[in-house]
Amino acid sequence: MDIMAVTSAFRFSNAPEPHRTRTREIMVKHPQVKTLISKNPMTFVAILGLVGGMIAGAWLVRDASWWIVVLAAYFGGAFANHALFVMIHECTHHLLFKNKSLNQASAILANLPHMLPSAISFARYHIKHHAFQGVHELDADLPDYWEARLINHSVFGKALWLLFFPIFQAIRTVRLREIKPVDGWIVANWIAQIVFDVAIWMLLGPKAFFFLLFSFFFSVGLHPLGARWIQEHYLTLDEKQETYSYYGPLNVVAFNVGYHNEHHDFPSIPWNRLPDLKKEAPEYYDTLKYHTSWTRLFFRFLFDRNISLYSRIVRQERGKVALNDESKPDTELAATKA
Repeated sequence: MDIMAVTSAFRFSNAPEPHRTRTREIMVKHPQVKTLISKNPMTFVAILGLVGGMIAGAWLVRDASWWIVVLAAYFGGAFANHALFVMIHECTHHLLFKNKSLNQASAILANLPHMLPSAISFARYHIKHHAFQGVHELDADLPDYWEARLINHSVFGKALWLLFFPIFQAIRTVRLREIKPVDGWIVANWIAQIVFDVAIWMLLGPKAFFFLLFSFFFSVGLHPLGARWIQEHYLTLDEKQETYSYYGPLNVVAFNVGYHNEHHDFPSIPWNRLPDLKKEAPEYYDTLKYHTSWTRLFFRFLFDRNISLYSRIVRQERGKVALNDESKPDTELAATKA
């Protein structure tokens, strides 16, 4: 069902983003949710398994035909690669270990099969997304104005956008001038990635290299998994609800990343406990609209002209987070201090 007419402008809201308010209400009505705030060091075991699995997959296709390499990346590698992106996301919120450096090192390890160094940079921009959701100059999750105009409502444009989504995402970061672009951890991320990429090329060959690279682009782009980016904050079901969760079977292989409202409300709760949060506060989450199929959403995004990159809520309210406190978004501070 169409929820809005075709438009060429973002939806502006004077209201603050919804997560801070909901976090505070849940903490008052369900104080037991504080017990869900924790670390999950077993996530590091998942990282080791996924990285090892991706390298094994690259080894298996090293001498295969190119069409097998592409199909293996699309139907296999993309899922493991996407799961590694979720692992980087967990590391970004320091949900593996109490030691910040161990989380950052784990993110760099999880980043290796992606073939492009992005883990540490992602952490910088993602924390801003939590703290300043919908504020264009601070939230890199929002498309640029030129980006939305370029892609518009066409099927071809949206397919192209999904195919090259990592490139568009990288370009957006230029507008976020309040983030330090380079530091020691970012340099370490680049060095580790270059060493890994060269090793894969030299030891396993170009087909293994491109299997990993194709897997990365499919995992976040022109693939049903790419619908995750549409699911999270695009106005697909209600023009006033700006964050959506996904409760479907792919959460099993995506480490519950679909629980996006829950995650934004409580970013200090690790992936394995997000379903418990939903159960503890059903009056808040069961009343929100949600998705059950990334595949259905993928095709709807492509062919529904009423959904475009403009289908996002923007605001100018910057919230109460100090710009020099990039380690914890406001919702996380509220949860840990309650």
